Amino acid sequence: MFSLLYDLAPSWTSAAILWTFFIYLAIAGSILPGKVVPGVILSDGTRLHYRCNGLLSLLLLVGLLGIGVWMNYVSPTAISERGLELLSATFIFSFLVTMILYAAGCKSRNQGSSLKPHFTGNFIYDWWFGIQLNPQFMGIDMKFFFVRAGMLGWLLINLSILAKSIRDANLSQSMILYQLFCVLYILDYFFYEEYMTSTWDIIAERLGFMLVFGDLVWIPFTFSIQKVYWGWWLLRNKVDLTTAAIIANCFVFLVGYRVFRGANKQKHVFKKNPKELIWGKPPKVVGGKLLASGYWGIARHCNYLGDFLLALSFSLPCGISSVLLSYISSYSTSMEGKKR
Repeated sequence: MFSLLYDLAPSWTSAAILWTFFIYLAIAGSILPGKVVPGVILSDGTRLHYRCNGLLSLLLLVGLLGIGVWMNYVSPTAISERGLELLSATFIFSFLVTMILYAAGCKSRNQGSSLKPHFTGNFIYDWWFGIQLNPQFMGIDMKFFFVRAGMLGWLLINLSILAKSIRDANLSQSMILYQLFCVLYILDYFFYEEYMTSTWDIIAERLGFMLVFGDLVWIPFTFSIQKVYWGWWLLRNKVDLTTAAIIANCFVFLVGYRVFRGANKQKHVFKKNPKELIWGKPPKVVGGKLLASGYWGIARHCNYLGDFLLALSFSLPCGISSVLLSYISSYSTSMEGKKR
């Protein structure tokens, strides 16, 4: 217990890693070129615009880190060796940021849809769910920024664990399979980053602790539970997969991805243009707003089915003996943290 508490204590090094990461994302997101996507029209008739340069930011950061590792300026295992430190540091940061957001919202006199404060009179409720829809800092939309940070942070954790596995001569088929699925998923997210602008999190949820914690802590650290679980599980446990198991795992991932991406793409296209053809046919609409064609005509939330299968594919490389815990955690993350 004392050892765990000691490992959780954030250090100046973990704080420096975290701040460097956020500063890089703020600068890269502001200056790198990218498609500017208009958000939904808000209740006051205004709309935000989002610069979708997440993929370029990711590639540049990985390239810079690769150069740093090659020149011995950066340790590729820095994150994996400070996993619990970074977890606690990120949690503390999320808590403090939410307090600042709450205080700033309380002082706001802006009556626009993005910044108008919404109070219920219950401090815990307002702090948890937030009081402003789209708070900004130095021109940066904080909600969009935090989602990007969480997804990119997940990738960096994975890459650091991969580097540690290679350094320790402990690279397994399970590790390769898990890394492959996660990299493809994360790259897909950034390739279709503009789809995030039409999700419920962006258009309707106010920015409070629930979203900040979900983006910065829950996504990167829980999605990597297959390797974080009780001390980076896949580093300490070798799982031998048969050829049939590998093929089945790949099949689950591909089917899950097909359903997940297809359903979310149809939803995004429909929100942008309700008359766009779905599977070559005019879309069926219920109540004027509810899409009932394509994947959405098969089931109400086919995107969750895709999430379900993707989460399963992330966990299966750990083997059947451990899949229950890691899968439940991954799946709960899929339902609560991404919704995209």
